[in-house]
Amino acid sequence: MPDVARTPSVVAVVVAYNRRDLLAETLAALLAQEVAPDRIVVIDNASTDGSGALARTFGPSVSVVELSRNTGGAGGFAAGMALALAGEDPDWLWLMDDDTVPEPPALRELLAAVAGADYVAAGSRVIWTDGSEHPMNSPRVNPFATKAERAQAREHGGIAVRSTSFVSMLVAAPVVRQVGLPIADYFIWNDDFEYSTRVLRGRRGIHVPASVVVHKTKALGSTDTDPGERFYYEVRNKLWMLKWSRSLSAFEKLVYGASSVRRWVRTYRRSNDRATLKSGWARGRRDGWRTRPRPNVVSLAGLGQVSTAVEGIERR
Repeated sequence: MPDVARTPSVVAVVVAYNRRDLLAETLAALLAQEVAPDRIVVIDNASTDGSGALARTFGPSVSVVELSRNTGGAGGFAAGMALALAGEDPDWLWLMDDDTVPEPPALRELLAAVAGADYVAAGSRVIWTDGSEHPMNSPRVNPFATKAERAQAREHGGIAVRSTSFVSMLVAAPVVRQVGLPIADYFIWNDDFEYSTRVLRGRRGIHVPASVVVHKTKALGSTDTDPGERFYYEVRNKLWMLKWSRSLSAFEKLVYGASSVRRWVRTYRRSNDRATLKSGWARGRRDGWRTRPRPNVVSLAGLGQVSTAVEGIERR
């Protein structure tokens, strides 16, 4: 656990891909925090719109790494977290996408919620541009929390959770070194669910409503909104998680697996393009059962300093 006797050090990790204007909003908001992160690591996932060059204009506290290929959100976070820990020892990593705009008190409220407690992860309240709750990033309440744990979370202004989102997730750096990085081969979808439940298995996390970020997605939607071609990743990654990940207990895999099936059926029924979802389901089911994600040292090989940093975390 971080040392609470001093001001904790925080490195923010932002993954960017072809959203230059939104990235500018995110970085400006990070630098304007009431309690600002010590450093910001930006992973530019081979953008073609000048996102990396723009990020470099935000000053010396922003470190920018432009990847030679798009590694998806999962690979971007794995790369950024590895670089954030390379050669230094921060207390916390603060993770977010390039369409996440934290309000000025966001980091201060997260740190206040975890101060003096044994929480290893904390998540913000995520709203959309109109101020409404963003259903895409709702945390999962921890059904196994004891009465005392629920009471302590309330005392810290939050809710005990079993998972949280990469749209503003504060995670203890020592735990990252212990459990490893997000799985890069997930590319998109379920990477934060797998990772946060892995971090929080046997450990404690808190959702902090006083910490607010705006998730500037194009539309307001939940995880069962028609995903089109991306449904492949939802199915494949969920099956990978249920089959290979140690983030959930056997009972949890049964419960969350059944929940996923119900959500897939609901998505299919609501879709205007069922043929695309059928194709995604078939390919995702095939690859989810017949393959498994590669180690990060393989999937992120050939990326220079990123590959070296990933090896330093995962080949300890």
